[in-house]
Amino acid sequence: MTVFAVGIELDGEGTHPAAWRRSSHRPDQLLTGKTVRDRVAAAENAGFTFATFDDSILPPSGDVVGRIDAVSRASYVAATTSTIGLVPVVGTTYAEPFHTSSQLATLDYSSRGRGGWLAVPVEDEAAAKAWGRAPVTTESARQQEQRDSVTVVTDLWDSWEDDAVVRDYLSGRFLERDRLHYVNFEGDTFSVKGPAIVPRPPQGQLVVFGRYGEIDPRQADVVLVSGDSVEAVTQSAAKARDEGASLVVVEVDVAFDTPNLSAAQRLIELNSHGKAVDSGRLLLAADPGEAAVVLRELAGHLDGVHVHALVIDEDLPVLAKFVLPALSKAGLTRRPVPGSTLRGNLGLQRPANRFAHSS
Repeated sequence: MTVFAVGIELDGEGTHPAAWRRSSHRPDQLLTGKTVRDRVAAAENAGFTFATFDDSILPPSGDVVGRIDAVSRASYVAATTSTIGLVPVVGTTYAEPFHTSSQLATLDYSSRGRGGWLAVPVEDEAAAKAWGRAPVTTESARQQEQRDSVTVVTDLWDSWEDDAVVRDYLSGRFLERDRLHYVNFEGDTFSVKGPAIVPRPPQGQLVVFGRYGEIDPRQADVVLVSGDSVEAVTQSAAKARDEGASLVVVEVDVAFDTPNLSAAQRLIELNSHGKAVDSGRLLLAADPGEAAVVLRELAGHLDGVHVHALVIDEDLPVLAKFVLPALSKAGLTRRPVPGSTLRGNLGLQRPANRFAHSS
């Protein structure tokens, strides 16, 4: 049976802009290593397959207006975790793909093969000013830079063959030079010769995530789809598969009943401080048992779920205590084990090096 992957977004306090009002720590503790570490540890202990960390060079919207960059957060918890996949969001517009490739390869080494990345285009022209670049103003140009960036990042990971590093101290030989390759990429906004400065990552290629409509499904290992109903989600999943997606994962917002308040009451209270922007994702605001039923239905059409909690500190414990155990009992999910890679936990093979045949 194909395993149903479960992921969770751990940026900020939750999807609601006023989520900080119901967090379990003081507001000044959000941007600390302890909060990041504790939440990722809780997700790992619950049995999540992967955690994502949203990011932007611009401040986040809502009441919380600061964050630590996603790759740094993922790298920080790499040494304190052993099974959960770590998937930072990385903008592909304006960023230098050579640096992106190096940072992510390092993440894969520090996590012992549990790295991934969610490649996203950047629309806000204020980001161009922050990067010192001319604005990319059209959708077609953003899509082209996205394709080019993903191509260069993944080609650079293959620019070192797996056996390029020799480490023969007696002879003084440390590299096989003919097993390093130039990528020689020329694009509209950048060119990269290579090879990379970091040897090929443990997974060969980190897992590439991308949202349907933002990435060519053939370039992604995991395509994330959304929809405001089960029917809309399954239709989007079918389209993504038709366009070449390997794995399709649905993004959902969750808000559960808690011992003190129902999901509806929690939403009313938080909305009194400012209503959340419609995310376009399916909302499961219900008893956790009812949510598990919907997820079991979705498991018949998709390869996993990526949840966005209304309030992380309130909804993550419900996911851990009720929802994930229900999915496990139904035989849909499998708890990752120490020593496994993110690719392995997603059922993906370690890819062959695309340049190896030329040596």
